[in-house]
Amino acid sequence: MTDKLAPDSRLQLEWVYGYRGHQCRNNLYYNANGEVVYFVAGTGIVLNAAERKQRFFLGHSDDIISLALHPAKALVATGQIGKNPFVCVWDTVSLETVSLLQGGHERGVAALAFSGDGTLLASVGMDDNNTVCVWDWQKGKVIASARGHSDRIFDIQFNPTSKNSLVTCGVKHIKFWTLCGNSLTGQKGIFGKKGELQTILCATFSADGSVYTGTLNGEIYKWEGHTLQSVIKGAHQGSIYSIHSTTDGFATASKDGSVGLWDPRFELITRLDLTKVPPGYKGMCVRSVCWGGEKILAGTKDSEVFEIVVQDKEKPIVLVQGHAEGELWALAVHPKKALFATGSDDKTIRVWSLVDRTMVACHPMAHAVRSLAYSPDASQLSAGLQDGSFVVLNTKDLSEVVHIKNCKEVLHEMKYSPDGNYLAVGSNDNFVDIYSVSQGYKYLGRCSGSSSFITHLDWSVDSTHIQTNSGASERLYYQVPTCKRVTAKEEIQGIQWATWTGVLGTEVHGIWPKYSQLNDVNATDASFEHNTIATGDDFGLVKLFRFPSVKKGANFKKYVGHSAHVTNVRFSADKHHLITLGGGDHAIFQWRFIPDGQEAQGGAGEEESETAVVGGATVESDSEVSDSEISDVSPVDSDVEGQQEKSYDRAVYREDIQLLKEKLRSKEQEVGEEGKKAGQGEGKKVGQGEGKKVGQGEESTSFKDEVPPNSLSLQFVHGYRGYDCRSNLYYTRNGEIVYHIAAVGIVYNKNSHRQRFYLLHTDDILCLAIHPSQDCIATGQIGRDPSIHIWDANSMQTLSILKGEHSRGVCAVDFSADGKKLASVGLDDDHCIVVWNWSKGEKLATTRGHKDKIFMIKWDPHSQDQLVTVGVKHIKFWTQAGGGFTSKRGIFGKVEKIDTMLCVVYGTTGGVVFSGGADGKVYHWSKSALTTTVDAHKGPVYVLGNIEKGFLSGGKDGLVILWDEQFKNRLKSYQIVSSGLVEGSIKLFADFPPIKSIVVGDTHFLVGTKNSEVVEIDKNGPIKVLIQGHMEGEVWGLATHPDKHICATVSDDKTLRVWDLQGHKMVAVRELGKEGRSVGYSPVGNLLAVGMLDGSFSVLDADTLKELATFHHRKAEISDIKFSPNGKYLAVASHNDLVDLYNILTQKRVGICKGASSYITHVDWEENGKLLQINTGDKEVLYFEAPRGKQQFITSKDAEHLTWSRWTSVLGSSCVGIWPAYSDVTDINAACVSRDSQVIATGDDFGFVKLLKYPSKGKHAKYKQYVGHSAHVTNVRFTHDDTKLVSTGGGDLSVMVWSHSKDGTQKDTLDYISDDSNTDSEEEGGYDSDVERDKRRDYTIKTYANPIRDGIGGTKPHLQEAKPASGEKKPTVSRNIATTPIVACSQTTVGVKDLTLEYIFGYRGFDTHQNLLYTADGSIIWHAAGAGIVFDPLTKKQSFYLEHNDDIICLAVCSSPTLSNVVATGQIGKSAIIHVWDYYTKETLSILHGAHPVGVGALDFSSSGKFLLSVGVDQKHSIVVWRWAEGYKVAQATGSRHVIFVAKFRPESETKFVTCGFKHVKFWTLAGTQLIGRRGVIPKSVQADLQTMLSVAFASDDVTFTGSVSGDVFVWKGGILSRIVSCAHSGPVFSMHTCSDDGLVVSAGKERNKENYSGAVKVWDAGMSRFKGYSLGEFSPACVRSVCRTKGKVLVGTENGEVLEVDEKNGSVQALIRGHMEGELWGLATSPTDQVFVSASDDRTVRLWDIASKTLLRLQKLDHPIRSADFSPDGSMVAVGMTNGEFVLLLTKDFSIVAKKRDRSKTIQAIRFSPLLEGKFSLAVGSDDAAVDIYSISPTYALVRMGYCRDIPSVVTHMDWSTDGKYMQVSTGVYEKLICEVLSGKVVTDSSVVSRIVWSSWTSVLGNEVIGIWPQNADKADINTAHLCNSGTAVATGDDFGTVKLFDHFPITEKYAGSRSYYGHSAHVTNVKFTHDDQYLISAGGDDSCVFVWKCQ
Repeated sequence: MTDKLAPDSRLQLEWVYGYRGHQCRNNLYYNANGEVVYFVAGTGIVLNAAERKQRFFLGHSDDIISLALHPAKALVATGQIGKNPFVCVWDTVSLETVSLLQGGHERGVAALAFSGDGTLLASVGMDDNNTVCVWDWQKGKVIASARGHSDRIFDIQFNPTSKNSLVTCGVKHIKFWTLCGNSLTGQKGIFGKKGELQTILCATFSADGSVYTGTLNGEIYKWEGHTLQSVIKGAHQGSIYSIHSTTDGFATASKDGSVGLWDPRFELITRLDLTKVPPGYKGMCVRSVCWGGEKILAGTKDSEVFEIVVQDKEKPIVLVQGHAEGELWALAVHPKKALFATGSDDKTIRVWSLVDRTMVACHPMAHAVRSLAYSPDASQLSAGLQDGSFVVLNTKDLSEVVHIKNCKEVLHEMKYSPDGNYLAVGSNDNFVDIYSVSQGYKYLGRCSGSSSFITHLDWSVDSTHIQTNSGASERLYYQVPTCKRVTAKEEIQGIQWATWTGVLGTEVHGIWPKYSQLNDVNATDASFEHNTIATGDDFGLVKLFRFPSVKKGANFKKYVGHSAHVTNVRFSADKHHLITLGGGDHAIFQWRFIPDGQEAQGGAGEEESETAVVGGATVESDSEVSDSEISDVSPVDSDVEGQQEKSYDRAVYREDIQLLKEKLRSKEQEVGEEGKKAGQGEGKKVGQGEGKKVGQGEESTSFKDEVPPNSLSLQFVHGYRGYDCRSNLYYTRNGEIVYHIAAVGIVYNKNSHRQRFYLLHTDDILCLAIHPSQDCIATGQIGRDPSIHIWDANSMQTLSILKGEHSRGVCAVDFSADGKKLASVGLDDDHCIVVWNWSKGEKLATTRGHKDKIFMIKWDPHSQDQLVTVGVKHIKFWTQAGGGFTSKRGIFGKVEKIDTMLCVVYGTTGGVVFSGGADGKVYHWSKSALTTTVDAHKGPVYVLGNIEKGFLSGGKDGLVILWDEQFKNRLKSYQIVSSGLVEGSIKLFADFPPIKSIVVGDTHFLVGTKNSEVVEIDKNGPIKVLIQGHMEGEVWGLATHPDKHICATVSDDKTLRVWDLQGHKMVAVRELGKEGRSVGYSPVGNLLAVGMLDGSFSVLDADTLKELATFHHRKAEISDIKFSPNGKYLAVASHNDLVDLYNILTQKRVGICKGASSYITHVDWEENGKLLQINTGDKEVLYFEAPRGKQQFITSKDAEHLTWSRWTSVLGSSCVGIWPAYSDVTDINAACVSRDSQVIATGDDFGFVKLLKYPSKGKHAKYKQYVGHSAHVTNVRFTHDDTKLVSTGGGDLSVMVWSHSKDGTQKDTLDYISDDSNTDSEEEGGYDSDVERDKRRDYTIKTYANPIRDGIGGTKPHLQEAKPASGEKKPTVSRNIATTPIVACSQTTVGVKDLTLEYIFGYRGFDTHQNLLYTADGSIIWHAAGAGIVFDPLTKKQSFYLEHNDDIICLAVCSSPTLSNVVATGQIGKSAIIHVWDYYTKETLSILHGAHPVGVGALDFSSSGKFLLSVGVDQKHSIVVWRWAEGYKVAQATGSRHVIFVAKFRPESETKFVTCGFKHVKFWTLAGTQLIGRRGVIPKSVQADLQTMLSVAFASDDVTFTGSVSGDVFVWKGGILSRIVSCAHSGPVFSMHTCSDDGLVVSAGKERNKENYSGAVKVWDAGMSRFKGYSLGEFSPACVRSVCRTKGKVLVGTENGEVLEVDEKNGSVQALIRGHMEGELWGLATSPTDQVFVSASDDRTVRLWDIASKTLLRLQKLDHPIRSADFSPDGSMVAVGMTNGEFVLLLTKDFSIVAKKRDRSKTIQAIRFSPLLEGKFSLAVGSDDAAVDIYSISPTYALVRMGYCRDIPSVVTHMDWSTDGKYMQVSTGVYEKLICEVLSGKVVTDSSVVSRIVWSSWTSVLGNEVIGIWPQNADKADINTAHLCNSGTAVATGDDFGTVKLFDHFPITEKYAGSRSYYGHSAHVTNVKFTHDDQYLISAGGDDSCVFVWKCQ
């Protein structure tokens, strides 16, 4: 059977040659990443032109013919052709299907367009009416549709400014559409006299709403409204196929081969004529165009894609090439090189490179090419043509060698012999001609005999034979060169074939699927060395089979991408690739062939993936094992096999009752009294030969019974459905336990041992899921139209009922992670999967699940759209896409045999799945590939569960195993055994019961067993049994104790169980060893008699359950067993149609009751014990005398006078009314009359327990009806005092205990009473829930750095041609001559090898709130740049958290004592991330992302620290509550459309928090997984308007304080404004803080009114009535953004970047940290003599800092932003340059300004002092004016310009002086470095002069000396700064990625040199400088405004 297995080899799609240009337009775009998106065949392609890589979307099943780009440029929509065409919306980055739109069109989808806001998608069909549809594509629903036009529509476009406006155009028409609601109304365009009526090919909207269209004759029409306004004539010389609109204007594409670029007013900018520039050609037709900034894409009709750079428009770049229109059949691979050739009906032969993935040659032919062949030496290439001739070409230049025509019709196949001597040519003439190659292709002969055209041929290895296939499915053999046909088997069997490309023969039987035509497979090619054959078929599939594949219907791996028929397949010569051709799609697919045991080769990680998904990159595009029988599978466990085969079909379902009633009611009129089965007339004796057949009984009165006053109420249900269900047991949020049995959803309180019931199901519940909130339950049932109920576990109220999508039953349900969706699986033949919006009751998506049974469905907790299902011999991974799904079957590969999967759970990271197998193993899946297995249990693994840091598993072996987070190591095992039970627990039925459900509580595990037990395990080990019930097997036997609240039951599970009806527990159990069917107590309760299914019965001691006697006289089941009233006799009724009577004392049979014509169903004793009444299956009521069993014939009237010890019969005149009208198809299985004979209770086959008055003589009596049981109720019994009724369910295994009220005082509820009369009632009307909940939104966007410096452009250094470094060592003549050093270096400093961040000058106060906090140990935490800073006030040292990659803008410290070291910080950036970290260890505890686009603006922990609250700075200011430790979102909501400044949990609460913002105060409650927010209420009693709120604090008794923009503080009580603290501050109250220890409140803000100044900081009492104010002294006036208080100190953070500490006692203020204010920071210089440095910023300050003391020494405020700074060589002076072109000199000692100068108008980017020469120095000033000015400085600080450097091409970025002061090296913004002579200003180009220059410093980022500092990814960012340390051994750089790098050598002449990277800055590092002694490196952050001090090591 091995040949039937799929091969181990596989394919990965590498490249697709071709582009669908014919018959398509507007199908070529740039996505947001600059990649090119297009399609060909059935494949969507994303091309990275720079890297020359393609990625593929493979979700289509036929030719794609339309494409639209979403406005965000990340998503595209593609539409296909087909009988049932669909549209895929997919992500061009992830290649995942986002939505699948089905059912809107026929034949095909011709055009697509997104609305301007991206929410809608318009499509045009190819049906006769060219239907137009508008979709809500995210939901997969059509909003509106309309007939488009009778003629074809070519284009559709939305108005980008109005999604209600569209336009379509086509054959001689244009139509303007308006969307209103679900109506789509169109108006025809009016051409008028301004233009001729002609075909419109394309359309677009302008910014003002006008429409421009391209016409057939090359004109542009402009439309206003729906009227033609003007015509641009001669826009093109041919038809205009495409118009692309951009912000820059418009681009047009035409048949004339040109692209036109137009401005927004549609005036021509330029025309790009591609026919006149290579590689263009005459006759080129451009069908699609996309204008993306400086680049333009053009797609041609002939399958080419060109990219044109506007600046170099004469040199278009070929991105894609392929064959033009016409079928593609011919294929040949080069025998020696990585080349292959193709030939097409487009009359060309093309040669392609497998390595470069480009076309290397193209040769035109006179006719269509249908076959190709390379000669073995690769010198010649032969081509078979359509006209029957063939041409031989020289492969060097494709020149013609010979052209021969001996056939009349097309040549389908040709091959050279392996020795190269012959060429065989197969034709449509039914012949193969043989030619001699060495003789100039001399014709040698013809192989004839085929009755049809030749399709394939192969040569033998020795070149002596060929085999052929024909269109008539013939396989023939010939000798060569004689052309003699070979028929001898011996000769044929001895032939060894050189190739195998045929489709016929024993060797390839397996490639043919069942029922296929013999022309379905078009091509094959075998790789003998890998035992693999590839095929291409008419269904567009490429398949891999084992070779040989002898047995038909073999397994395979299949690959999609081609659209229709695959015409040819060939392995490359080295067998590393497979080439496949698409006939109609004209596409060439290049696949990498990966043999068994080899991994994919190639580059980056995306090519190393082992599994495939629809839309996956290059690996196994859509491989799947065939559906034929798989032999290599694991053996099946008997229990698993039973579950596989279990059927839930019912002949009659409860929902059939109404139909049955209607049918039988119509019959009643016809049947009349014939409906009575009893004899006519009173006193008639029956029994001579047949018993009295009662049927529905005999009506003794003409009136009907009344409904009884009595009532029932369900009290307790014994049992749990574990035998065929799993994962159906949960804790609710309040610790109750929810599960199901029968048709009852049960909520059990283990503390009170009470149950509450959900009773609206109508049949067996098969599955249960709990909402993430843990109080909402979903349960699915059996049924003809089965329903799913969602209900509240607290109120037991129905929230929603879902119906109409499944049949037979619902076997699995699961809530999505956000709780809004519910997935369900049906029991139909296809096991359909449905996803619901359950709150709305609407179906979102559906698909066929699997042909075999599905056991479980699970949502991916990391995704809103991904699920996994497991079942019989399969696991499947699903992605919801709009209204449909994409799926991937799990690939077992070589890891393990295919096995049945019983359960599944997701891992903690996306794509990781664990499943439990029937073989006892846990299977580990990565995406859809099996990676490994773990031996878990002995026997099937029934259930898997998540815990916080690991997993749980339960199996048939009765073990619960705790696993680690990787599911590899067992941490602990729990044995479910009696020895582990806690004292007082109910006893286990058996040790090691199979585990079917596990759930984790806070301190316990909850376990459900197959034995119908619910067990709770303490995590430390003790076990307690909570619930028990009967196991699998019908429950029939029931008896109540004669004087105790005890009952006994027996079941097919072979047990007798005794139940305490007061304590609601099982008190005794006995294993019978046989199926039990009946049970009875003796009159005094001391004995129990048990009847068995096999016809035996036993008598047991009722107290000990010990067996006293056993009898086995019958072979059929004992259906009823009862003691006589005096206890002397025992009546035993069997299905042998007999009742045996036994004497209990003598233990002998004393009589037999004979005469029944059918099996006995019920037996009752008359009160004196001398008469028996029996019921039979033939509806007979018979009487027998005891003890001999003689039959007695009693009339109905006489029978009424008899008094029965107990009535349990269902037949007889006193219970006629219990039979319903539909009793011809169902039975009353049981009845019991109460002890007081007032009521009779019944149980029937519909699962109803009914209560009727007794006697019930009227036909169809009124009743009260109670539900809970699922199908047939097998028995009912009242207790001895009538206070309770017990009922048993046959198939549902349940024992239900009902309380019975005789006087009706017990409340009847609709839950329990389904019907109170025999009239029709709607038992189950439709239910639609109005409950709607908000859904969390998830955003993820990638971040890219961009150059921060203005004026930068040109080719970056690492991309320029290499130039020799000025200091490169050259060969020397004498070994005594030293080379010239590049830079003068200090000999006193040591080399720098590493950096350690020591200090950060900075605090982010300008845009933050409450981000400066004390910790529990007195440390201070704040943030600056991308660093979290922990400051020790005692040591004055800082430590850092440096894991962020962008600016941190919010911070929170956990206040919980147990988590007081936990800090959360949130950052900005397109990928906003929250980090939770330990401030003591700096260890990352959790990273939260995916919730907030743009950034995270506020954070706070709940009181316990369990939850983290975050607020985004996106437009919706999304609010998320996280369980940060687990890394998942608990709840999410939209905060406000305006900014939210602060969000804080109440200090005592886990669930309540407040948000404040722009005119916004909102009080929130976390309710499960939902956030309920209510706005603050301002009552009329408080005269106030809501202001913008900036801060919040709290007091006890639900009091909240909010600080307003006016300075007032609003005081709220329970969300209602109670008062206002007026003028709490004179300006905005930016910050408030609640002191946890004493309840005091601290407030701070911006002070405006200095007259009434009472302090910027105020400490208030708890009620904010009194305060003490504090001034900030020298730091006033200040704007305080953060305050915090502890132990007599107040911490203050200001907008100016200062961190201050105020002493409460004396009011003194100490500055802990100073920093620059908001504004870019560029200027930086270190002192040449001291450990100080200066920084200068856009905040207009220059500052002098002391490194040792970490303090600010000097500060000077200037008039303009400052961009550069430098120290004089003696350190006495500082020069700074400003943005207005001015520069200033300051004295270092006091920062006094001594000189100013302004000779330039633009920014001074660089300023440098010369070296000190003869006691003097000069100053160089470089500006954005592209100038460097040189100044002398007099002793009086007079500045005189000595000269300037000429010919500088761009802005000056860096400058360095030579040591002699004669030269300068100048770096410019065009990445060009110049050497200038200082005195003359001339540029020095003489290399001999340059090589002798020694530089006094090196700060340039340009030059070959530092080429290695530029990374490969620098195309999107700059190296802003560099500095060579004074020892000359290391270079530090700063870049736009926020990285400081250290290179440990100089010069750095090798590209992409290695370095050490250091992080902390957020985005751009603008400057770095070493100190004079190389002890420190100082770095400046551009946007983060921070200065970092790094310790050098």
